[in-house]
Amino acid sequence: MTQNTTLSVSILSGKGGVGKTNIALNLGYCLYRGGHPLLLMDCDLGLANLDVLLGIAPDRNMQDLLDSDAAPRDIAVPIEQGGFDFLPAASGVPELVEMDGDMRALLVRKLEPLFAAYDFLFLDLGAGINPTVLAFAAMTQLRIVIVTPEPTSLTDSYALMKVLSTQHGVRDFFVIVNQAESRKEETQTFERLAAACRKFLDIEPQFLGGVRLDKALPDAVRKQKPLMRVAPQSPAAQDLFSIAVKLQRMRSALLPELADKHPLRALAEEPY
Repeated sequence: MTQNTTLSVSILSGKGGVGKTNIALNLGYCLYRGGHPLLLMDCDLGLANLDVLLGIAPDRNMQDLLDSDAAPRDIAVPIEQGGFDFLPAASGVPELVEMDGDMRALLVRKLEPLFAAYDFLFLDLGAGINPTVLAFAAMTQLRIVIVTPEPTSLTDSYALMKVLSTQHGVRDFFVIVNQAESRKEETQTFERLAAACRKFLDIEPQFLGGVRLDKALPDAVRKQKPLMRVAPQSPAAQDLFSIAVKLQRMRSALLPELADKHPLRALAEEPY
């Protein structure tokens, strides 16, 4: 049996509108350009938006995996040829938003043959503390929480981490501060969140990096292209590149452990 070396990463946030999907897409693009095949799953399962961000209209989505005999490879859509693919979600499908454990396990089992082809598996999760979001976040090997300097983003992100910690036993989180106007604001934002986590949850989140406020990003969104492709020298793109390098190093450090683990092992082992 081929050893698995896929690192699974959930990208999540306490509230919407913090740039989570853009960060997932552009970090994925960086890692792909760095020679790492990457599968990006749109796990906002009832409110898909990655396809809109990319200007793509997929013929099939993850609902087809559950409702038919469609093969995972037939569902995956290439963002770039040769190793950067995404799995589209569905829009306006309530049963996907509230997936039970049996349905989640079935979905993962059907996707399992696809995972081994990639170095990274990114789950772009919906915002908030929906049970489906929490379940998927708890099953990945790394969790990245996206926050902005807005007080509501900090309070909602703290609530998300609290629920994952108290109800799912998750105690390791990485944080990216997005849309800060300065490095000082990035640091202050992270420290406010980290201080609350230390005091009330007894956990120590790790600062993965900041992505500066950059007008090139909304320009890329309007063009429906990754920022890293249309403005690779922009400040936000350079920040994202630095974070991708850290993820690359983390995967290299974890390789001995990954060989014996399923990317979503605990979830895949649920009966259905």
